Amino acid sequence: MQLTGSEILVECLKEQGVDIIFGYPGGSVLNIYDALYKHQNEIKHYLTSHEQGAAHAADGYARATGKVGVCLATSGPGATNLVTGIATAYMDSIPVVAITGNVSLPLLGKDSFQEVDIAGITMPITKHNFIVKDVNKLADTVRKAFYIAKEGRPGPVLIDITKDVTANKAEYEKHVPIEVKPITDTITDDDIKSAIELINNSKKPFVYAGGGVISANASEELSKFLDIIDAPICVTAMGLGGIASSSPRFTGMIGMHGTKTSNLIANECDLLIAIGARFSDRVATNVNKFAPNAKVLHIDVDAAEINKNIHVYNSVIGDCKEVLARLNTELENTERKQWNEQVKEYKEKYPLKYINDGTLKPQYIMERINEITKGNAIIATEVGQHQMWACQFLNFESPRSMLTSGGLGTMGFGLGASIGAKAGCPDKVVFNISGDGCFFMNNNELATSVANDLPVIVILINNHVLGMVRQWQDMFYDARYSNTVLEKSTDFVKLAKAYKAEAFNVTKPEEVDDAIKKAIELNKTCVINFEIDKDEKVFPMIPAGSSIDEMVTLDDFENTR
Repeated sequence: MQLTGSEILVECLKEQGVDIIFGYPGGSVLNIYDALYKHQNEIKHYLTSHEQGAAHAADGYARATGKVGVCLATSGPGATNLVTGIATAYMDSIPVVAITGNVSLPLLGKDSFQEVDIAGITMPITKHNFIVKDVNKLADTVRKAFYIAKEGRPGPVLIDITKDVTANKAEYEKHVPIEVKPITDTITDDDIKSAIELINNSKKPFVYAGGGVISANASEELSKFLDIIDAPICVTAMGLGGIASSSPRFTGMIGMHGTKTSNLIANECDLLIAIGARFSDRVATNVNKFAPNAKVLHIDVDAAEINKNIHVYNSVIGDCKEVLARLNTELENTERKQWNEQVKEYKEKYPLKYINDGTLKPQYIMERINEITKGNAIIATEVGQHQMWACQFLNFESPRSMLTSGGLGTMGFGLGASIGAKAGCPDKVVFNISGDGCFFMNNNELATSVANDLPVIVILINNHVLGMVRQWQDMFYDARYSNTVLEKSTDFVKLAKAYKAEAFNVTKPEEVDDAIKKAIELNKTCVINFEIDKDEKVFPMIPAGSSIDEMVTLDDFENTR
């Protein structure tokens, strides 16, 4: 049947199972929005306050649900406002399809009003991108975009559509989406055999898991693998939830702000098994001294990650769910009692801790969220100290429960992401852990949350400074606090109420539980402003470029004051 490009686009979205889209209208996408209006009972559109919020919402939706997130923006500034969100998704391998309009074909390349080469701009931060200039190619392009976003290592794909294409007509025929199968043809018998030999010969294996475990839905296989080889496990920030935090095998996060146990075990293990992780500089803070006694076995779907940051002894390239399933079938159960006793001793000797002096502490807030939610909420975070306190002190009992900007470190990510998560998982309690610096960047999305009756709870850790940057200035720049003190007199409770959200202040530890419970019970968009001390710091900490031997703990810091 003959349909306009806009109608073809909507039909293709329906083919892909899309029922939620986040966006902001404009001239170049008016035809698309007209088609969405006619299908509003099938595809719900969330109008965000800013296009960047739409990109982050699509990203959060994808992380929380495992589906492809979709965002839509007009040409020019609408398209460029998506860029940070697209880059965030790219760095963390999140499947997002970003759809942008552009000026009509005769106006391309003439510096027309609101014209920008968004395909050229986003080329380095997408898995692939398309510009559609012929309506007859639109349907196949949309189908390819969704396939590419999901296939192999996931990531964002951009479709730029000229306005005339959205109005022109072409023949449309419904297609069943091509099944996206896990990558298994790269998994060789020799690599599996070598991996098994390495594991069997190891006395002190240590598993290091990243976001690839969650992308591949491999948590069950990972848990079984750990039981078979009787090994401890650490995770990256992106890997939180890949193994339950309550597991006795779990040693916490590794790296710059990881636990002392995880970092010590990495130093002492004889085999480091990296699964769906990429050895970023926040983990391998000094590549020459990282896991110095270990052979490295790297399991990853992306061959480009092998030997990129750390030289590995052996690798298995392929979908980690499939790789683990094969290893689990062929490995024999092994007991490593002495090694696990050592890990247990470290966990008891070096727990995460903070000074409990009766004042309101961010770590305590995280502990109370744990107790109240039993680790079953979805947590989105912004970026900074509050993000690290969340990573350290919150428990994550299931995959897709921690949504954080790991690679790009995007301040302003969390509120949009929590909106996307709540839209995709309406039965889940959703928190956004934020700092005041981040909240200044994205609080406009409270209007989106309220307008759509999405009961997102913002945990605002308010120290009146840019906490993480100030911490570095304090520790490494002789306390020269250049532009990190937020000399703003904003009343966040009044600001939230202006958006018609619920809001209240908390200044004392004894007020924490009531505030969190009340926010959950209200079932409305809510901001809880927690006032904490500006000098509160994140420990442990490995200074940039340093090794585990130079880790600074809370005790170390207190002893130097």
